[in-house]
Amino acid sequence: MTRFDLSDAVWRKSSRSQQNGACVEVAMLRRHVAVRDSKNPDGPVLIFTTEDWRAFTGAVARGETPTP
Repeated sequence: MTRFDLSDAVWRKSSRSQQNGACVEVAMLRRHVAVRDSKNPDGPVLIFTTEDWRAFTGAVARGETPTP
């Protein structure tokens, strides 16, 4: 299993985030993208390759439902 050092990660929320707390934060890494729950910044983090992240966000932008 690959370990990622996220101590220097710069986390950001979407400018479209609501104030209701149902948000995720994203950090762009060298070849990966980290995603976490904004309500639980010390909790689990999902790591995607940049290619998988681009495919996912592109599918969402097109209104498609991505499947694993």
